[in-house]
Amino acid sequence: MKKKVMAVFGTRPDTIKMMPVVEAIKGSAELELFALSTGQHRQMLDDVLRVFGVEPDMDLDIMRPDQSLADIVTRGLPAMMRALDEVGPDLVLVHGDTSTGFVASLASFYSGVKVGHVEAGLRTHDKLNPFPEEMNRKLIGSLADVHFAPLKTHKANLVAEGIRPEAVFVTGNTAVDAVLTTAARVDELEDEKLCDAIYGPGRLLLVTAHRRESIGAGIRGICEAVRSILRDYKDVRVLFPVHPNPRVSKTVHEILDGVARCHLTGPMSYPDMVMAMKSAYFCMSDSGGIQEEAPSLRKPVLVLRKVTERPEGVTAGTLKLAGVDPVEVRRLAGRLLEDKKEYERMAQSRNPFGDGEASGRIKDAILDFFGLGPRPGDYE
Repeated sequence: MKKKVMAVFGTRPDTIKMMPVVEAIKGSAELELFALSTGQHRQMLDDVLRVFGVEPDMDLDIMRPDQSLADIVTRGLPAMMRALDEVGPDLVLVHGDTSTGFVASLASFYSGVKVGHVEAGLRTHDKLNPFPEEMNRKLIGSLADVHFAPLKTHKANLVAEGIRPEAVFVTGNTAVDAVLTTAARVDELEDEKLCDAIYGPGRLLLVTAHRRESIGAGIRGICEAVRSILRDYKDVRVLFPVHPNPRVSKTVHEILDGVARCHLTGPMSYPDMVMAMKSAYFCMSDSGGIQEEAPSLRKPVLVLRKVTERPEGVTAGTLKLAGVDPVEVRRLAGRLLEDKKEYERMAQSRNPFGDGEASGRIKDAILDFFGLGPRPGDYE
């Protein structure tokens, strides 16, 4: 009898990264997939599902306007408990650091269902940065039974916290699988209104900012840096997909509306975002996904955070921590715009986060977990 694996996702980032795993499980003769969406994000989530051709078997539809973290947990936990009772999975797969992943892990623990954690072991060791993601990831790690760590450093973090080494598989990151697959499949924009921004004259900088810990002064600092870069470099244009959180969008529009060569858009489809990354000179972002994706496309990333749970990219040279101070962000952006050697050093550095085969390793690790196949080798 096939083992039933429930893959749970609910936000745009965790859906993007879970989709390659969903595809790999669908291709297994020994595993049965059940796809469950919490609907923590709505519009942004549905867009990704459409791209990958996946329709969830169940949608909990928990999203409400301007929802708080407590809202997500208090609606999501009982809904997940009911879903687990109805479906009866042998393993629940959750991803990363989202509130959806935390809720699904806690409900599974209460229900006596085993938990597999995709993208396990990343740490900043600062519970407030990123907030609430650092604690979500640690709590999921404490509840999980099998851990799919992207890198050996992430395995070491887990082992240091008391996780048995044999319960950890080093797989690479599925974000790399997703971006390489999408880049190979897509060769034109879905939204033609983005053509001027993405294909216009000069050098394109792709900017995203949305982190909860940056709301207020941090987002303001990022926007002031963007304004000064555009003032000082007339051959540069900026594409800035504005997050729908009103506390983010209000600040962005207050500072950047009407600034020459600054293209503010709503959330972009994942294929269009990949096309934008391919066209960008470099990226400035607080997104965890872009830190992993853009280096696969040979694009440097200035990380708009004070800390990152992906320090391997900083060590490898694909990422540089820029923070949110407008003067420092402007300085580092200017260096990349003016210093060709520095730019090439970052652009040509090997992406440490994966080789595009992580989802297959995770599928094989699940088979090993159930005693249905040999243990796969670790990603090097």
